[in-house]
Amino acid sequence: MKLDSILLPGIDSKRPFVIAGPCSAETEEQVMNAARQLSANGVKVLRAGIWKPRTKPGGFEGVGSEGLAWLKKVKQETGMYVSTEVATQKHVYEALKFGVDLLWVGARTTANPFAVQEIAEALQGVDIPVLVKNPVNPDLELWIGALERLSNVGLTKLGAIHRGFSSYDKKIYRNLPQWHIPIELKRRYPDLPILCDPSHIGGKRDLILPLSQQAMDLNYEGLIIESHCDPDNAWSDASQQVTPGRLKEILETLVIRDRKQSTEDLSDLRKQIDELDDQLLELLAKRMRVSCEIGTFKKEHNMTVVQTGRYDEILNTRITQAEAMNMNAEFIRTILEAIHEESVRQQVVILNQ
Repeated sequence: MKLDSILLPGIDSKRPFVIAGPCSAETEEQVMNAARQLSANGVKVLRAGIWKPRTKPGGFEGVGSEGLAWLKKVKQETGMYVSTEVATQKHVYEALKFGVDLLWVGARTTANPFAVQEIAEALQGVDIPVLVKNPVNPDLELWIGALERLSNVGLTKLGAIHRGFSSYDKKIYRNLPQWHIPIELKRRYPDLPILCDPSHIGGKRDLILPLSQQAMDLNYEGLIIESHCDPDNAWSDASQQVTPGRLKEILETLVIRDRKQSTEDLSDLRKQIDELDDQLLELLAKRMRVSCEIGTFKKEHNMTVVQTGRYDEILNTRITQAEAMNMNAEFIRTILEAIHEESVRQQVVILNQ
């Protein structure tokens, strides 16, 4: 993908690039009030949902094209840039007609290649930034595919928005961050700017600051945050919106670390990491060889591959050991599960030879 800067004229390249505003454009007064306060606090790009896809019918689904006139008024009165989500060709044409400066494709739309292709075709020849939210399901290739569809029609001002992934597990987050997925996206496309949407990841306003800080620590270029002047009475996603004043406090609290690589200072430590990784690989290879010997024994004695009692014992004892060494239990569980999966795969091959 050919990539150009998504920064609009007059916006400082200093991190974080901030897009903020209400989840939904509700009334002209509400939009203008939010824009005035956000602009006074230094926010340059207003976000507001014009069309709101809801999980079930009957909820507030946005004011529609009427709200685009309010965004146009925001531009005229405050000088802010304005942005909104598009999900259909009609949305694109309407948004462009009213001079919207930046568009994003939502998570539900990203998951539908047919919809993304239609949006891409509607945007052909348009020179504005277009951001793509991760799909609702944790599918990196689907996310990349959406970006490629936009790139294939000639768009170069592309970026990604990490808003987390849907899950039945709602204990902490509304959408699980699964940080490794956007990290892999950045590895494949180092020049692709990634913004974090802590509002949708957290689902609660008190999680916006820690999630924003983590995004900055992971070298994200920016943040897209929902901000409403009266969050508790918002018509959609009330619990995850913050006031413009609170947003200002959050942004002022963030620690923005140096992006530069101090290669000389880290060279010795990195050498140690390389050596330890070599040792880990050698140990894993040795462990797999032993697993293959066990597989041969099981074949000779007509035993099943998976011995659940033994596997449960390994998980429990190793996790306890790891916790005593100040390692995270879930991290170790993930590693052990991956090792076990590969061991089982190799033993199945042996049993079927």
